[in-house]
Amino acid sequence: MQDPEDSPSSAYVPDAAAVAPSANGGPDGSRDDSPEDDRQAELDRLRREVRDLRGKLVAHPLVSQAQGMLQERYRLPDAESAFELMKRCSQQHNLKLRALASAVVSVPRPDDDRGLWFPGRSGRMPPALRFLPGHRPDKVNRSTVLKQVLHQALTGTDTTMADLQSLEPAIGLRMEQHRGLSEEFLDYFAVVEEGTPCSLAARRRVRVLSDVSTDRTLSEPAREMILAVGSRTVHSIPMLSAAGRTVGVYSLHLPGRHQELTRAEATALDGMGAEAGRWLDWHQRTIMLDALEELHRHGTVLRGRPRRRPTD
Repeated sequence: MQDPEDSPSSAYVPDAAAVAPSANGGPDGSRDDSPEDDRQAELDRLRREVRDLRGKLVAHPLVSQAQGMLQERYRLPDAESAFELMKRCSQQHNLKLRALASAVVSVPRPDDDRGLWFPGRSGRMPPALRFLPGHRPDKVNRSTVLKQVLHQALTGTDTTMADLQSLEPAIGLRMEQHRGLSEEFLDYFAVVEEGTPCSLAARRRVRVLSDVSTDRTLSEPAREMILAVGSRTVHSIPMLSAAGRTVGVYSLHLPGRHQELTRAEATALDGMGAEAGRWLDWHQRTIMLDALEELHRHGTVLRGRPRRRPTD
């Protein structure tokens, strides 16, 4: 199944005033929750819907660009055929459509004379994920890995706020997982640019500590947004491939100023970042390339089929 943000289909934002109140209640008509609780729950739901719709708007141009490239490359009759081709391959390989579209846009196009998009590629064994005991590294879902990185980081440091971004070639650092952060924070940092601890950690490829109120590398808008959620110290840990290339960053937000980690906490976080980074790099170089290869195979078949002529 595709995540909601993956489809570029249009949708509308419901009017909060037009949403009917919940009809849940006891046999005597009394309500278990106060009206204030109901309104807050409905407001939270609407905010999630708006975030999903904004995610679609971010992904839509990328997906559209990939559709156009595939339509031209395989001489497909329309953009819908290109979309169905990507959708089929993303579902079969359990990938987000946006991530597959990003790869289509950023990876050099196949050489038609070779037949394969990635000739000579051999299978690679997935690296171990010791922070995920009981999960086979070749079978675990990518979303599960990212969620567990944050879960383990929060549990190991007794912290309540964290976020994780993956580094996508066509986009940059993009928010993928989060805990305990406001909707405004998530909207602002949906795509992370310069002037943030995570962008600095991605560039330097080392763990970065940022005292938010005094850090001169922070942009003022980013500083204000981070302080607004109650974060006073940010620890950003890069996730690195075996070759030392940044593939993502995760950050812990602590309430105290210049709040240090213990040596054991820092060692555990760095180790988990290295493990997750190697696995994510394997996933990108194996599962993603498998999906692109299959997309190319199906696209080549479609290109060889004669187009239907419109009937009079």
